[in-house]
Amino acid sequence: MRIDIITLFPEMCEAVLSESVIGRARKKGAVEICCHQLRDYAFDKHKRVDDSTYGGGMGMLMMAEPIALCFEDICKKLGKRPHFIYMSPKGKTLTQGRLKELSGTENIAILCGHYEGVDQRLIDEFIDEEISVGDYVLTGGELPALILADSLSRLVPGVLSDDICFSDESHYNGLLEYPQYTKPAVWRGIAVPEVLLSGHHANIEKWRSEKSVEETVKKRPDMIGE
Repeated sequence: MRIDIITLFPEMCEAVLSESVIGRARKKGAVEICCHQLRDYAFDKHKRVDDSTYGGGMGMLMMAEPIALCFEDICKKLGKRPHFIYMSPKGKTLTQGRLKELSGTENIAILCGHYEGVDQRLIDEFIDEEISVGDYVLTGGELPALILADSLSRLVPGVLSDDICFSDESHYNGLLEYPQYTKPAVWRGIAVPEVLLSGHHANIEKWRSEKSVEETVKKRPDMIGE
C-alpha cells in the first residue's frame, strides 16, 4: 500500500510516521507513505494556498488549484489515480469496518484541511470520500490524517508480526477486546484471573470470548446487534 498525504505540515507528519511500528514498516518497505508540501504548488512568492470566502464570513478558505495540482502530480508519478480522501468533520466517522475495506486499496491520497476548509469545487470534482475521526473540530487535518494512515498501515501484511495482532483487538470483530494482564500474578493484592494461569487453552479462549461480550455490553452497548 502507498499513502500520499497532502499537507501544509509535512515535517509534522513525518515526525510521527517515522517512529515506532509504522516507522519500522516504512524502512523495510512494508508500506510506503509520502508527505507532500502543498505550498510547493502555490502560485505567488508568498506560497499562499488560501483566500477569503465569497459571500463574506470569518476566516480563510483553502484554494482549489494548488490542491488539484498536487493531486495531479501524485497521479502522474503513480501512473494511476489513487482513492482521494479528505479528512473533514463533515465526513462519515471512521470505523474499523471501513478500515478493513480500505486496507485492500493499493493507493490512497489524503488531504489535510485547514482554516475554514476547502473550496467546494475541489471537493466535488476530486474527492472520493470524506472521513471524520469524531464529532469535534481540530485546528487542522494532520492529526486525523495520521490516525487514518496509522490505522490503515497496521492492517497491511508485514507491518505487524502476525495478523492476530490486529484481528484479536477491539472493534475488528465487532466486539471490544477482553481484559489483559501481565506480571506479577498478584499486584497490590489483586490477582490475575485463575483461568489465565491454568494453561488450559480452550478454557482461556472461552473466558476471553465471554469477557469480550461483557466489556462490549458494559462499555459500548451501542455495538451490540450492529
